[in-house]
Amino acid sequence: MGIALPDHLIKKKALFEDQAWRLNNLYKIRDKDGQVVDFLMNDAQEFLYETHWYLSLILKARQLGFTTFIDLLILDTCIFNQNVKAGIIAHNRDDANAIFEEKIKFPYLNLDPVIRNFVTSTTDRAGEIVFSNGSSIRVGTSFRSGTLQILHVSEFGKIASKYPEKAKEIKTGAFEAVGIGQKIFVESTAEGREGEFYDLTMRAIAHADAGKRLSQLDFKFFFFAWHENPGYRMDPEGIVITQENIKYFDDLRGRGIKLDERQKAWWSKKFETLGDLMYREHPSYPEEAFKASIEGAYYGKIMTALRRQGRITRVPYDEHFPVFTSWDLGMNDAMTIWFFQQIGRELRIIDYEEDHGHGFRHYALLLVKKGYVYGSHYMPHDVRVKELGTGKTRKEVAESLGIKPIETVARPKNNDQLLDQIEDTRAFLTRAWIDEEKCDKGIKGLENYRQEWDDKLGGFKNSPLHNWASHSADGIRTGAVGFESVIIHNKTSLLPDVVADY
Repeated sequence: MGIALPDHLIKKKALFEDQAWRLNNLYKIRDKDGQVVDFLMNDAQEFLYETHWYLSLILKARQLGFTTFIDLLILDTCIFNQNVKAGIIAHNRDDANAIFEEKIKFPYLNLDPVIRNFVTSTTDRAGEIVFSNGSSIRVGTSFRSGTLQILHVSEFGKIASKYPEKAKEIKTGAFEAVGIGQKIFVESTAEGREGEFYDLTMRAIAHADAGKRLSQLDFKFFFFAWHENPGYRMDPEGIVITQENIKYFDDLRGRGIKLDERQKAWWSKKFETLGDLMYREHPSYPEEAFKASIEGAYYGKIMTALRRQGRITRVPYDEHFPVFTSWDLGMNDAMTIWFFQQIGRELRIIDYEEDHGHGFRHYALLLVKKGYVYGSHYMPHDVRVKELGTGKTRKEVAESLGIKPIETVARPKNNDQLLDQIEDTRAFLTRAWIDEEKCDKGIKGLENYRQEWDDKLGGFKNSPLHNWASHSADGIRTGAVGFESVIIHNKTSLLPDVVADY
């Protein structure tokens, strides 16, 4: 222990050398009601303390206090050890300021004066505190230089979703600033099935499932479900539990998760308010955490509702009905093709392809290999563009290779028309069944297609973010606009199966 105790505390030296004792006896925090209380580890925090690894990844439900616990652990380590450099990364500036003030500065200033007199704060400026023993803690939204012994990345899922480049920088910069044998804590709720946090989580889960021995460079996976929190219960009297919720609880029981009536009541009541966000904010099992729609996602609620209704599943090809294709044409970008059938009231999306660097000859052969009987092929306006080498339009080239008939879908003239087409795509998807395996990459694109985030305004722009998810989203939009216009023109429109929560 790097702190020298005064004479009257010498008798407690053994206790002070026990970090668990210090965490449970020395620090004060503000609780959810703003009251100053003594910090005492709850069951989840204690479990993490006793079992954490050099690199620990925590996927969690809300309000379990992991940010508070990890940052108190960092504060305690820096106070009672010399020359420890610690960093804390939050997903935005406001959260970074709040963490510094509430999780670091407040507990330090409320320590017993005897301890503060022995380990003083020699520097205390915005976002950083330096102690007289040479240890320091810096809180911000990134970490670009220096070395660290402890790093905490809070809400990495949100960082990866809104600021993907920053997430990469954290992985290549901040993570690399922590030497082998030191500690990294990454904790977050989930935010979509793509991005750095999702990839990191999937690797950690796969490692855990394989039962492999962890090295000092492997993340250990921790998951803390909502039903592990003893406070998430309420009196079931008067609480309506729908048939859909009963089905959900039955599914949980099949997974070995048994809920009591008070837990079911709490979940049902919270679901009334949060809807599909419940899966992200209060997941029951790890995979569920990534099923909820991400913030600003155009098709997020619909995709989550389709999953909840079991409509993202195995969807077979029916040889008695034609297969229509819907394209997004890429030159340097990706080329995407959706394959779907209209059977009675159902729209069955049976297949998806995405690739780049190939011409129409490659895709003509691919269509043949699929073995489907085709109807129309819906392509965007740029299929009319002439190729420099042949002087022919891309449509003429495609049709000469057997990809026909091609229906050209008009380009939106402005952002308002684009948003109208996105609305048409929403209606298209509400009556869809989608093959989960064959369309996996396309599904991820639809789930992640979202509004662009404006960091200066702190909100979403009323326009799409152009990234990898745009290709599959633009592809399905081509079919939604083109196919629906044909149905309406032919007056054969079928009543859609409206998706709940849409």
